[in-house]
Amino acid sequence: MATATYAPNDLLVSDVQVVTRTVTIASGQTLSRGAVLGEIAASSKHILSLSAAEDGSEVPDCVLAFDVDASGGDVEAQAYFGGAFDASKMTFGTGHTAATVEEAFRRNGAALYVRTLA
Repeated sequence: MATATYAPNDLLVSDVQVVTRTVTIASGQTLSRGAVLGEIAASSKHILSLSAAEDGSEVPDCVLAFDVDASGGDVEAQAYFGGAFDASKMTFGTGHTAATVEEAFRRNGAALYVRTLA
């Protein structure tokens, strides 16, 4: 069984309701808490969302709740499907920015919000 490490880093901001669900992180990745994930349509596994992907994962749909090491195989992990996040604490895949991720969340009706704090 894989383990996760909780490292508070002020990722969550605001009083927006936090909602988590278990997702499968596809093997071959080591991801940090706050990584913006997309779901591969064919497998329902999650990977770091890259805007140029063409497998469904190009659409950001959740934010990783804990650091995950899936380098040795698929890992079950918690991801946020509701909440507000500090953009400076998030990891965006190539081609994504806080603005494009926020737009994708809005387009999909997700209760996820990306905030740029001063």
